Amino acid sequence: MIEQLFEISLIAATLATGLVAGVFLTFSDFVMRALARAEPAAGIEAMQIINREVYRSLFMTLLIGLTIVSILLAVAGIFLVGLDVALWLVGAAGSYIVGVMAITARKNVPMNQRLDRMQHRSADARAYWTTYTRDWTRWNHLRWVAALAAAIGYLGATVIVAGQV
Repeated sequence: MIEQLFEISLIAATLATGLVAGVFLTFSDFVMRALARAEPAAGIEAMQIINREVYRSLFMTLLIGLTIVSILLAVAGIFLVGLDVALWLVGAAGSYIVGVMAITARKNVPMNQRLDRMQHRSADARAYWTTYTRDWTRWNHLRWVAALAAAIGYLGATVIVAGQV
């Protein structure tokens, strides 16, 4: 029973981190480019709205929840399963916590907060917008790659665990 629950948890973590990676990739691939090409006031206002709405989204639940899940799975990997699975889980957790959550908290969120304090039609916002879109997107590239790496780590652990059954 516990083995099945662990395997289901690994599959869920794989899918959830893959979804997070997909959302970040969407922004890196075309959303930010589209917003940057819009009239600055329109792009700024749209990004401000997106940043306010994300706090009430399923995505935010996944983003934060996966931090806790990553820690729990890494601990379970260290203490309950073999070294081969534990390495995949610790790698996935490290990638997610450092590459997704730390970058989000230290880079993207402060930029979002700064943008949110600005009047979207102001000269200050217009001046910041070019820097914001460039820097925010660069950091976001790292987030989608880190989330993808975490998904691959969970998939690796899942494959090993499924092979042991």
